[in-house]
Amino acid sequence: MPENISSHKVAFIFPGQGSQYVGMGKDWYRSSPIAKRLFDSADGVMGFHISYTCFDGTEEDLRKTAITQPAIFIHSAVVYEALRGKLSSDSVIAAVAGHSLGEYTALFAAGTLDFEEGLRLVRLRGELMQWCGKARPGTMAAVIGVSEDKVEEICKDVSADGIVQPANFNSPGQIVISGDVEAVHAAMEKCKLAGAKMVKELVVGGAFHSPLMEPALEEFEKALYRAEIKDPRFPVYSNVTAKPIQKATDVRPLLLQQLTNPVKWQQSIENMHKAGVNKFVELGPGKVLQGLVRRTCSDCETMGIDKFSELGAFTL
Repeated sequence: MPENISSHKVAFIFPGQGSQYVGMGKDWYRSSPIAKRLFDSADGVMGFHISYTCFDGTEEDLRKTAITQPAIFIHSAVVYEALRGKLSSDSVIAAVAGHSLGEYTALFAAGTLDFEEGLRLVRLRGELMQWCGKARPGTMAAVIGVSEDKVEEICKDVSADGIVQPANFNSPGQIVISGDVEAVHAAMEKCKLAGAKMVKELVVGGAFHSPLMEPALEEFEKALYRAEIKDPRFPVYSNVTAKPIQKATDVRPLLLQQLTNPVKWQQSIENMHKAGVNKFVELGPGKVLQGLVRRTCSDCETMGIDKFSELGAFTL
């Protein structure tokens, strides 16, 4: 599969944790037979009515990592499957990528994981990450206006206070750090002194994309090797490498590494753009990724589909 996709221009991108909201997917369930089928299937896989939690649950329940991740995966998969029915063929898709959790939806879109297989992995991933967050509490913080090199230097400088490292390279000047509470707090103060425009601790269930997630690796690796994984139909840009995944054999190690390594989102967008993509379509709840794309690639077009009513207006 060639990396150069200049003959195609559109990439679908899928959001990660933090994009959830109460009521997500309810309009799809009422209006789309595809959505109803996938939500009903998801209820069976999850062993409870996650559809109810999405549609009419509480914000508190939906914020739990073990619920949030499957909920967003389901919603994004619903949007993609409904949109796919409008496309002339898969050939119009130049590439796909997803932010953290969203990478699983991207792999589903590329045919690498089927819906139920992807959901089982996402369910376990969320459970394990939530467990790690309780076993060794950590935190994350957004840093805006400090260079990548400087943030990495600061994280090394405060390593005596514990583990802290960049967790998300989201867009130029926007980096999220993750690790032990004291170390993150120390890094936050140094980032402020370094001239950060904003430093904000995030409300999260653990230190995601850091070594604090290492206790999850053994069990998740077993699940990955039990899962049926196929070659992608089109390039899936990896969070770990910011490069396209081309073979099924590459998927497992990269998904495992993703738990403890930074999400290279900015680099993924830049690499897709260099390969010819100039339109990014966010599929799923929220609009976070569209903002990150605009800050990374000012000459790229962005749009998104979250609500069912937005599907009819979609054109490539």
